[in-house]
Amino acid sequence: MKLYNEKEILKNLRSGDASVQRKVFEQIVNYYSEKLYWYIRKMVLSHDDANDLLQNTFIKAWMSIDLFRGDAKLSTWLYKIAINESISFLSKQRAHNHISMDVKDVYWAEKLETDAYFDGDVAELKLQKAILTLPDKQRAVFNLRYFDEMPYEEMAELTGTSVGALKASYHHATKKIEDFLNSD
Repeated sequence: MKLYNEKEILKNLRSGDASVQRKVFEQIVNYYSEKLYWYIRKMVLSHDDANDLLQNTFIKAWMSIDLFRGDAKLSTWLYKIAINESISFLSKQRAHNHISMDVKDVYWAEKLETDAYFDGDVAELKLQKAILTLPDKQRAVFNLRYFDEMPYEEMAELTGTSVGALKASYHHATKKIEDFLNSD
């Protein structure tokens, strides 16, 4: 199997040859699918919704690949699309299901508990419920830092937020999660 080389990938994407671009984009999809799936899944919880949003992420990326200037890493650009897709999805779900901000935790917790694909233990379930108490953007920051171990500088590029604000957001998120876990 060929190693993933982002510089080579970007050069081939800009080649203008549609068949080369499709092959290269297939490499991108293969390389980033699992990471992006799990990021999205931690945001939306449902396996089916995560698959749909992953597909939407790659469709949007493909449709706008010519607009990618290469100022940031390809992974940063893809995560940004995935974050926006996830947050938009969550907002639409809340609006569609008439979920107020006060009861969203209960709705998402019930959805998590009934998801046939969730295979975590009691501790994992409790952690996920704690994460669900976070506002969507704070949840995104927490997931990127805690699960994906993304550096703050890369998160700043991704979110357009300062490193200091991201550190504060992550700190507040961990405090809320800690308080939730210690509440029983």
